[in-house]
Amino acid sequence: MEAIEIIEYLRQRDLTVSLTDDESLELSPAEKITSDLIERLRKHKPEIIEVLKQERREQSQKIEMIQVWLFKIGEPAHDHYLVIDKCKRDPGAMKYFLRHAWGEYER
Repeated sequence: MEAIEIIEYLRQRDLTVSLTDDESLELSPAEKITSDLIERLRKHKPEIIEVLKQERREQSQKIEMIQVWLFKIGEPAHDHYLVIDKCKRDPGAMKYFLRHAWGEYER
């Protein structure tokens, strides 16, 4: 799928592509954006938006699983944001905490 390839291309070049609340594309940093890139994004915008929506749904499901696990192990609810925020920023942390949530580190 062209949209996935475009998103990967952007991420490999340290460009951030995200979906705004009104479902527009947001791309940064501005100094790395070329007119060719903008044209390519316009051409595939609906597909890119769908891929980003799917990624958002998948991330929400993973976060929910981690939150359930945090409740299960007795972590205070007011501290959950520490883990959740880390998982949102760091794919390695997301993977680590998901493994706990799935019981791979159970004693």
